[in-house]
Amino acid sequence: MSTSTELDDFPALTERYQRELLAHCYRMSGSVHEAEDLVQETLIRAWKSQDTFQGRSSVRTWLYRIATNVCLTNLEGRPRRPLPAGLGTEDQMAGDALELDHEIPWLQPVPDAAVVVAEKDTIRLAFVAALQHLPAKQRAVLILRDVLRWSAAEVAEALDTTVAAVNSALQRAHAAMAEKQPDPDTVSLDLTAEQKVLLDKYVAAFWAKDIDGIVALLKQDAVWEMPPFTGWYVGDRNIGNLIDTQCPGGVHDMVMLPTTANGQPAFGLYMRGSDGDFTPFHLQVLDLDGDRVRHVAAFFEKDLFETFGLPARLPADAAPTGAAGR
Repeated sequence: MSTSTELDDFPALTERYQRELLAHCYRMSGSVHEAEDLVQETLIRAWKSQDTFQGRSSVRTWLYRIATNVCLTNLEGRPRRPLPAGLGTEDQMAGDALELDHEIPWLQPVPDAAVVVAEKDTIRLAFVAALQHLPAKQRAVLILRDVLRWSAAEVAEALDTTVAAVNSALQRAHAAMAEKQPDPDTVSLDLTAEQKVLLDKYVAAFWAKDIDGIVALLKQDAVWEMPPFTGWYVGDRNIGNLIDTQCPGGVHDMVMLPTTANGQPAFGLYMRGSDGDFTPFHLQVLDLDGDRVRHVAAFFEKDLFETFGLPARLPADAAPTGAAGR
């Protein structure tokens, strides 16, 4: 297909690149909702300026250049989006007072169904959280060089800077990422049979509110975070105590529906209400290490259920159906 044909059929162009551009804008912004707006702004700018496209690069590269600069403009003067462990505070013990902070623009998960990525580990929650610690320009350089595999010269042209400045920024970004993300192991594309069994047990343990069962599925040094609560928790038994004492649900009060986020298994957890029906409580994104859970990010932003295509309510007779059937 020729370049002119690609630009002439703008709806097809939008459909072809929208999901990968969403992944790009999400990595830059740390917000699925912001990323959606940034992609729309990118496509509007591209449509308005298509007459200036000279064909010196592919249309895809041209769109990424526009998207990157839209993101950089959007990020000017704005705070980064952390998870609680990235605030620089000490981890907490179950029983400590829970503190909410709705003023912090928290990192959000992204539905797998909404994005296209070449390598799953470039959309992982830990990777995106580490990216948020970088200044915006360094973030852009690292994504363009390491994720999209652009040359230093291509990045320099896109960001209106020099190759030397790009190489310097990439070096600083690598150093910061190594500190924030010490174990960037490549992620397998599919769950193993053992991990599917693990997830089924995990869902069943929450349904039964079996604290010992939940603890047995966690790594000993597992981490639990739950924005917008600022605290974060380390240790399987500590997390078990947190769920036991701070989670309002009892036996058969918590139903989980499976989904996927950031290339990871995820669940919408619904809590039984006074009328018997279940309503959204939080969205959990799990990081697995072999046959154990090493990290859980539980997002209490109810809007995420709609973003992930999860129902707004479940009937009183709802029950877990198994996590592995995805």
